[in-house]
Amino acid sequence: MATPPSRAGTKGVPRARREEQILAAATEEFGSRGYAAASLPAVAARVGVTKTLLHQYFGAKQDLYLACLTPVGDRLVAVIRAAVAEGAAAGPSATGPSATGPSVTGPSAATAAGTPLLVLRAIFTALEGRREAWFLVYETSLPPDSEAARRAAEYRAAVNRLAADGTAGLLAAAGHADPLDADALNHVWQGLVATLVRWWIKHPDQSPDAMARRCARLFAVAAALAPTAAQGDAPGGVPGNLPGGVG
Repeated sequence: MATPPSRAGTKGVPRARREEQILAAATEEFGSRGYAAASLPAVAARVGVTKTLLHQYFGAKQDLYLACLTPVGDRLVAVIRAAVAEGAAAGPSATGPSATGPSVTGPSAATAAGTPLLVLRAIFTALEGRREAWFLVYETSLPPDSEAARRAAEYRAAVNRLAADGTAGLLAAAGHADPLDADALNHVWQGLVATLVRWWIKHPDQSPDAMARRCARLFAVAAALAPTAAQGDAPGGVPGNLPGGVG
């Protein structure tokens, strides 16, 4: 989803619009190449401005990264928290996908599909149009003492808390009290979300709704493969739904 070069640097472009174009181009550059490899001249060229103007608007490279990261991190944390809350409010109707793999096309269908699908659909929707932004929160090449690195760590911690609380609560409701089970399930869920988002980025033809339906089908198959309560070593068998979180 490369952003084509524009003439944003020409006279008459409102400052707010020019800033939007710079942030869009920079988000794509940072997300696709990583912080260390990202090129400010490439961002400037894509937008049609000079590197000097880029610095005038956003300062140094770290400042520009932070300007791209903040709206992405804020939105991801907010939509995941809202999806978890919606799933909790729905109660028993949000325990997981049906065996037939429900169609997720609106709030009612999404709620019936369960909290994990609500979370995934929220993430896909939040990232649509700028999918590479996902990687800004999980960038590993940021200078360790920078404000951008600190802010990214805060976003990761917030998302991790949502995942840890949700998976622990799910296991407790199923009769599992082992903290190592909760830790393992948390890691599995976060890895699953990260893998699904990466797959989605590589398939730009897949809309958020299409991905939610695909995940519903995959979850239904996974639930069919899981041991029953009678086969498990604790009441409740293997949980069929995983609450919010990203990794």
